[in-house]
Amino acid sequence: MAELRAAGAGAEANHPSRDYAPYRSSTLRHPKQPLVALKDPEAAELAGPVFGVTDVTAHDADLTRQHPGEPLGERITVTGRVLDRGGRPVRGQLVEIWQANASGRYPHQRDDHPAPLDPNFTGVGRCLTGDDGGYTFTTIKPGAYPWRNHVNAWRPAHIHFSVFGTAFTQRLVTQMYFPGDPLFAYDPVLQSVTDDRARQRLVSAYDHELSVPEWSLGYRWDIVLDGPAGTWMEEGR
Repeated sequence: MAELRAAGAGAEANHPSRDYAPYRSSTLRHPKQPLVALKDPEAAELAGPVFGVTDVTAHDADLTRQHPGEPLGERITVTGRVLDRGGRPVRGQLVEIWQANASGRYPHQRDDHPAPLDPNFTGVGRCLTGDDGGYTFTTIKPGAYPWRNHVNAWRPAHIHFSVFGTAFTQRLVTQMYFPGDPLFAYDPVLQSVTDDRARQRLVSAYDHELSVPEWSLGYRWDIVLDGPAGTWMEEGR
C-alpha cells in the first residue's frame, strides 16, 4: 500500500483503482470488458423498485428501536446533509445504511466471525432527506472485524451508506468512518483512495453539540454527490 500511495503522490484521481492489488477481491470481481450501452435506458428504469414517502417511517431511522430489547454497544447519532456539487441540498432523497453490530458481526449467514450476534440489533436503517438535505440516524457504533483479505486483516469501524437517486440505476454506495481509528493505515479498502483529501472526506467528525446528554454521542458527515469536494463512491463519482 505504501508503494502504491507513493506512486500516486500529488495526483488527484477520479476513482480508486478497480484492481487495487492490496484489496484482493477487487482484482477478481472488477469489470474486465467494455461497458455495454443500454438500447432502451427507460426500460431499465421501469423494471426498478418503486417506493413512496409513505413507505419510509421515522421508526426506520432509529436502529436501536427496531426490536423488543435494547441493543448492546455505544449509542450514537449520525447526521449530515446530502448536497449536490454546488452545495445545494438534495431533498427527498432515500438514504439507506447497513453496518455490523458493536461486536463487529453482521447478521448474515456468510459472516462466521466468532463474535456474538445481538438479537436486538440487525443493523439496517433508512430515511428520506428533508428540505435542507438533512438525514439523521440513531444507531450503535459498529465494531471492527476480521475479513481474511490478508494475515491479521481488520476492517475499521464503518457504516455503509446508499444514496438512491431517483431510480435504482442511479444508486451510489459509500462508507463512513470514525475519526482517529488506528486501523486506517492497515485497511486496503480505505487506502485504495490514494488522494489524502478524498480519503479524509470519508471520515466523520465528532460533534459534541450533536451528542445527547445521557443518551448518545454525535457524529456529523455530509455526502456530496459530485464535484471537486465529492464523496468517493464505490461505483465512482
